[in-house]
Amino acid sequence: MNHHPIYEKLINITSKQNVMVDELLSNHTYTRLGGKADILVTPETYEEVQAIIKLANSEKVAFTLLGNGSNLIVKDGGIRGIVMNLKGLASIRTAENSIVAESGARIIDVSRNALDNRLSGLEFACGIPGSVGGALFMNAGAYGGEIKDVLVSAKVVDKEGNLLTLSTEELEMDYRTSNIPEKGYIVLEATFALQPGEYEQIKAVMDDLTYKRESKQPLEYPSCGSVFKRPPGYFAGKLIQDSDLQGKQIGGAQVSLKHAGFIVNKDGASASEYIALIQHVQKTVNEKFGVKLEREVKIIGEDK
Repeated sequence: MNHHPIYEKLINITSKQNVMVDELLSNHTYTRLGGKADILVTPETYEEVQAIIKLANSEKVAFTLLGNGSNLIVKDGGIRGIVMNLKGLASIRTAENSIVAESGARIIDVSRNALDNRLSGLEFACGIPGSVGGALFMNAGAYGGEIKDVLVSAKVVDKEGNLLTLSTEELEMDYRTSNIPEKGYIVLEATFALQPGEYEQIKAVMDDLTYKRESKQPLEYPSCGSVFKRPPGYFAGKLIQDSDLQGKQIGGAQVSLKHAGFIVNKDGASASEYIALIQHVQKTVNEKFGVKLEREVKIIGEDK
């Protein structure tokens, strides 16, 4: 199984324990869905990321960035070529009133680090399940805050493997979007500018948001978080609820009884069941209210 021609080259770039062949991606996604990756590689330095991109380019091998798999559905047929996971880049450093966090760090951990250093501005992120890279990718936000409010700059690698430092303006961030997907950038680290604050006050805000999230969101089952973007003038969850879809199940996938905007993997769902349920929800809401729900979650990979 290790005779994939590119396997040896990847081991030379990083190390044996960082390169897995035929790895089930359901082990690496929040939804617990997804078939096998031909090769899953977990680099530990920025140089390794650059070298892997250049290798994929020169060998003309398909390349996919997994992120930490929180806002993502991988299909049952898995992903061909090289899949990169950045969980090996997870350091968080604080300097005066700013925090530099590597893209594989969880944005929740960055907001806790801010609290520990009595820095305010990232409270809103204390309940966002994704990685720093994923948070920049989609300009993640919650409870009135968003990444672009506190981001100063990011280090990224472009499609050719070049290292760039870009300002927030250059990343063209807008509601739940940035130019990172279209430009094919891979985020390596982000620098956040924060304000000094009182520990107790910052903690009180975070505790309140954590309570709101835990009381409303179905955290007891695997899910990809909120499935749909908020349609202008509506709430996705309310439209789904008003369409009598709460509890609707296809196979092991279910529209959450706790929060209709979530679809949970209740019982060993396959990706195709999960996707079928998303499409069923979109179709029903459109028929009933004439509103087209747009997916916030990304679907990648191949059918079985």
